[in-house]
Amino acid sequence: MTESTKYLLSEDRLPKAWYNLNADLPVPAPPPLHPGTGQPIGPADLAPIFPMAVIAQEVTAERWVDIPEPVREVYRLWRPSPLVRARRLEKALGTPAKIYFKYEGVSPAGSHKPNTSVPQAFYNKQEGVKRIATETGAGQWGSSMAFAGSLFGLEVEVFMVKVSYDQKPYRRALMETYGAKCIASPSNLTHAGRSILEKDPNSNGSLGIAISEAVEVAASRDDTKYALGSVLNHVCLHQTIIGEEAMMQMEMADDHPDVVIACTGGGSNFAGLAFPYIRENLKGGKTRVIGVEPASCPTLTKGLYAYDFGDTGKLTPLVKMHTLGATFMPPGSHAGGLRYHGMAPMVSHVKELGLMEARSYHQTECFAAAVQFARAEGIVPAPESSHAVKGAIDEALRCKAEGKAETILFNLSGHGHFDMQAYTDFFAGKLKDNTYAEADLKAALAELPKVG
Repeated sequence: MTESTKYLLSEDRLPKAWYNLNADLPVPAPPPLHPGTGQPIGPADLAPIFPMAVIAQEVTAERWVDIPEPVREVYRLWRPSPLVRARRLEKALGTPAKIYFKYEGVSPAGSHKPNTSVPQAFYNKQEGVKRIATETGAGQWGSSMAFAGSLFGLEVEVFMVKVSYDQKPYRRALMETYGAKCIASPSNLTHAGRSILEKDPNSNGSLGIAISEAVEVAASRDDTKYALGSVLNHVCLHQTIIGEEAMMQMEMADDHPDVVIACTGGGSNFAGLAFPYIRENLKGGKTRVIGVEPASCPTLTKGLYAYDFGDTGKLTPLVKMHTLGATFMPPGSHAGGLRYHGMAPMVSHVKELGLMEARSYHQTECFAAAVQFARAEGIVPAPESSHAVKGAIDEALRCKAEGKAETILFNLSGHGHFDMQAYTDFFAGKLKDNTYAEADLKAALAELPKVG
């Protein structure tokens, strides 16, 4: 074992293809259904909101999908991203475990999200689209789509969940710097937004509501398409460049993870790191794979595996996923990117097949872990990523208690430089562990669509 801290791939080793886990699963994932007919949807059903190239990737059964050279050219601005051995954190914990993290905060937008915003912008531009409508929770996705839109000459309109819009003004400023328009959601610009505001004028919003608004705008204009930053198969596909790079870098370190960890909200950064390792597990590998989510929005640990709408306004196809119900309103959280009522269908299917574990944490314990990590390694994690940090620290402490020198790999999916108010609140003791009302969850689950 070398004493290296960083493992860096040269640009000529940038992966040339994304990996599609669906090609290797022992049981195929259930198909999306048309909410009107209850039948599997076809390309024509998705064409009003997505370009055909993206639709093809959504349904492909191919194991590998080539990355277009113009996309790889943009990726080279920050990829391959570094793999880092967290030696100082290991020492601080006194653990025999080896801890590595794949650092996605080096992208221009500060997170893993440009891995999919860049190809989505490219495919839309290829098909003559002029405008993109999208949503964002904490602002990571909105920033990334704004960045990608600026590269390919697309207008970008972002509906940002209101609680995050108010909490994170610098995320809004970053989107505007890239040329995008940022709107607090729910808004008065759409029927979906107005209907929510009529019921609750002070609504904090949710990802489900913001998705409804963006989809409505995209469906109503011929020059506009919709882009989603997580959940769907094509997004998980694009993110697998993380895991493919990590595997080469772990080889450079002459090591292999016993445990792979990532936070889960919609599922994209988890899929990006974990899906390549799940592929190896299906061939006989023994890596534990853990998804970590917020206790205030516990989709994998408390949600039902059922067909549901991906948005609150019920404009999307029905997808089978772990869900808290499309009308469920998660309590406010600084990890706004994890406040989504559902989980990626592919991630949900992987959970059902027993190919991953899931756990949940409250936000104050995640911030405590993030501060410990920052004081050891120097990087301030995004609130979403702090869940993965907490999971990795807990696994390292388990190794300490058991006297096991296991190898832990986690995805540090983004930095927290635009989230410092959350840290200020944490240090001031203002950060609370908000919990959802069981009655609200029960009511939302009671509204799940009936699928035969």
